[in-house]
Amino acid sequence: MRILIIKTSSLGDVIHTLPALTDAAKQCKTLHCDWVVEEAFSEIPAWHPAVSRVIPVAIRRWRRHPLKMWKNKEWQQFKQSIQQEKYDYVIDAQGLFKSAVLTAQAKGIRCGLDGNSAREPIASWFYDKKITVSTAQHAVIRTRLLFANLLNYELPTAEPDYGIKPSFQIDKQKHVIFLHGTTWTTKHWYDDNWADLAKLVTNRGYQVRIPWGNEVEKQRAEKIAASHDNIHIIDRGNLQTLGYELAQAQAVVGVDTGLAHLAAALDVPSVTLYGATKAGLTGTMGKQQIHLNAQFPCAPCLKKQCSYKTAAQPPCYQDLSVDKVWRSLKDLL
Repeated sequence: MRILIIKTSSLGDVIHTLPALTDAAKQCKTLHCDWVVEEAFSEIPAWHPAVSRVIPVAIRRWRRHPLKMWKNKEWQQFKQSIQQEKYDYVIDAQGLFKSAVLTAQAKGIRCGLDGNSAREPIASWFYDKKITVSTAQHAVIRTRLLFANLLNYELPTAEPDYGIKPSFQIDKQKHVIFLHGTTWTTKHWYDDNWADLAKLVTNRGYQVRIPWGNEVEKQRAEKIAASHDNIHIIDRGNLQTLGYELAQAQAVVGVDTGLAHLAAALDVPSVTLYGATKAGLTGTMGKQQIHLNAQFPCAPCLKKQCSYKTAAQPPCYQDLSVDKVWRSLKDLL
């Protein structure tokens, strides 16, 4: 059986799709899978043993430079690449208009969530086969159910298996990684809290290691690192490099960000903070995952910008104190 998965972004969403592919591969021993994904995340599907070919797409970049995309014939090249094979099923695991348009370019039975289940109902217009899945379930479970219904097998009762740990089997180090970076301002924990938590961790003999992805995150990492000698700023690298860093760690503390989902996929014990977002629907899922949810009147608001005018932004994170995070982290260590 040959299938094509359309799941382009974001980092966490791509990782959420891996357990569904593991389920399908266990049920169908002759399964061959290709995967369409944003170029920035093209490393991830390649880590899964069931993926034969990764087909990068650049929707984010094309939106910014549509004329350049057309002149360079990138769209035409993408269509040629996606149409090399005729698939038994083309599965849109994203449920958005943009992913449905990509699905429509492929050869095979086009499948996805129906209008009541997809994140953007218009996406269902592009499918030959439509599946109903409750929106009240976690994204990992929703995708596993989508695949199970399409490929005609019972949803496995086992915990999600992301299938990528064999790519990162290395020895553990006495490290704790802080995942502070996120694109939503409503997800940022306070800089001083990170520094205070780092002192507690390093005083217990652990090294704190901090990645960064842009200049703002680098400046925050440097500010945290200034609080103690045993704090190391990780050199900027690709996802493979960051995966190795996470796999070595004894534990991770993070906000709701894509790398927190990668840590969960690698079974790294983690404490993850949730204010604006809902852990029950899109939180980290895996072994030894602790979710700390902010208790605030409007949390989770699911908004990228906070409407409360307070000195501490976002105000919901005042409930998630350093002591509360440290108590949970100590349990994991």
